[in-house]
Amino acid sequence: MKAMMIGAAALLTTMAAASPATAQANVMKECAAKYQAAKAGKTLPAGQTWIQYLAQCRGTMKAAAPAVAAAPVAAKTVAARTVATTTTTRTNVPVAARPPGQRTPGQIAEVSRQKQCGTQWKADKAAGKTGSLTWPQYWSACSKRLKG
Repeated sequence: MKAMMIGAAALLTTMAAASPATAQANVMKECAAKYQAAKAGKTLPAGQTWIQYLAQCRGTMKAAAPAVAAAPVAAKTVAARTVATTTTTRTNVPVAARPPGQRTPGQIAEVSRQKQCGTQWKADKAAGKTGSLTWPQYWSACSKRLKG
């Protein structure tokens, strides 16, 4: 189990290095270097702005790199499955075993408290009993009171 967690952590670290944000930053740097070189070498088309050049450069780089981009996606799905099967909630029900959209018991209790506090807030506000409390302050105090 520990070896699997270490393996998943290593995979996630590798994925972080090849994340879409990092890839975009690298594309931006490469395009900026090409733009500056074209500008210095006076090979930049007349009137072309940085934005136009960047769009064109990204398009050519995106067309040239679809095979390279496929590998991180496969690694990402494997890591997501590994993490999902090892992560548990407070009720010790594996996340992968819970159907999507199903709430945990804690989430259900919180929604119930919020509805009760909302009803009380409306009644107290109409009666002028809230004083200077705002809804977030009222909700915090009410939730603590209902939790016991």
